Amino acid sequence: MKSDIPYEKMVDVELSRGEGHHGSQKYYRCLIVLTCITTVLLILLSLQTLLVPMAKSSSTKSSVQQERVLIRETCTDPCRIVLVESIPEGMVFNSSVHQSIYDAWLNLISATQSSLDIASFYWTLTNSDTHTQEPTANQGQQILKKLGQLSSKAYVRIAVDKPADKKPMEDINFLSSYGADVRMVNMRELTTGVLHTKFWIVDKKHIYIGSANMDWRSLTQVKELGAVVYDCSCLAEDLGKIFEAYWYLNQTKTVPAHWPNKYSTLYNKDTPMQLSLNGTSASVYLSSSPPSLCAEGRTPDLQSILDVIANAQQFVYIAVMNYLPTMEFSRSKRYWMDIDTELRRVAYERRIRVRLLISCWNSTKPIMFPFLRSLASLQDTNQLDIQVRIFTVPSDAQQKKIPFARVNHNKYMVTDQVAYIGTSNWSGDYFVNTAGSALVVNQTSASASSTVQEQLQAVFERDWESAYSTDINHRSNRKDIC
Repeated sequence: MKSDIPYEKMVDVELSRGEGHHGSQKYYRCLIVLTCITTVLLILLSLQTLLVPMAKSSSTKSSVQQERVLIRETCTDPCRIVLVESIPEGMVFNSSVHQSIYDAWLNLISATQSSLDIASFYWTLTNSDTHTQEPTANQGQQILKKLGQLSSKAYVRIAVDKPADKKPMEDINFLSSYGADVRMVNMRELTTGVLHTKFWIVDKKHIYIGSANMDWRSLTQVKELGAVVYDCSCLAEDLGKIFEAYWYLNQTKTVPAHWPNKYSTLYNKDTPMQLSLNGTSASVYLSSSPPSLCAEGRTPDLQSILDVIANAQQFVYIAVMNYLPTMEFSRSKRYWMDIDTELRRVAYERRIRVRLLISCWNSTKPIMFPFLRSLASLQDTNQLDIQVRIFTVPSDAQQKKIPFARVNHNKYMVTDQVAYIGTSNWSGDYFVNTAGSALVVNQTSASASSTVQEQLQAVFERDWESAYSTDINHRSNRKDIC
């Protein structure tokens, strides 16, 4: 039978069961209202939980962007860059050479007021490692003496690769006895590589970076190249972040999966530091290797090299001790083609002029020559312009007795756009496992004085045309040239 009671009444009847119609109806209505209010509050709390981190993130990004702009606009230091060289005893060039690394290091020591940080591979500034009385070790001995004196009055920190059992420790112990703070970094345990970098930071405003080790031979018996940048706190502060990373690694057994913000940088290949260098506008940044040691914002050294090659418009000139498209020190043979492929690509696709000046000495691996001949053979097409020359440092009978000497140890590249001054040899291990660093300078604006790019190009062309360089061909091998 169809009910004549309206729906609204049926609801009222259901609600009236229990304590009476009016009281129960009011009770349930209050319950519904409270439930709705509670639901709304929970939704608002959830939204707040989601929105606050987003707001903080947005605020952080905004502050980082503001900081980026602020730092670029306020980097007004009167930065000055100087190329420095070590020319082995007995070598003579027809054209000029730059200030010696020995003199540059003495100047930096004399200029130190409060602090000196040195990142280094090893220390052998005296004859103790060779057990000889080689007179040309005198310059290294002078540097060690001056550093000892400085350590007693300024804060000297040294980050050095943890020496193997047979490596000499005399220099490090000497400096420690005078007050230097030394930390040994076990890169073999951390990355399976070594701490191969070579740079100084003085008073957080002057820097040196280049190929020279803390070795007396690097001052008188090995050909080296580096750069000193004076009165440039912006750049020194950024290089200091790389040093602080090495300093931290002494206290850990693992490389951080994500480096804290204090190690990060705003300057890289995409957003270089804008500053005045020798009175000329310049774009500058520092790269580092391996990638695991690069905090946020830092360009890995390999990516820096590939970017410099890719952006060349006319030429790429490379001067390095070793050039091997392999993992040089891995137990199993591994081909590593990153740089080699990029050189071939720009030569073929864009007709870039490529020159490689590679060193040869007693420690040169014979396998390097087939790879170099392969590159040089591309010149036979008459369409690709790739040339390779081998650079040798001559030795007399006495000089041949000096171990690990008489070699061109340079590690730089120059293009029509950029000067790249690094600390690594060019084989895969140095970019995958080993700690290195590099200074990258784009300073191509016209000026009264020559740019560092033009100066570095002149160094390369001087060495390329010298009597110490020899064209490689299909018959060239280590025994014939070195």
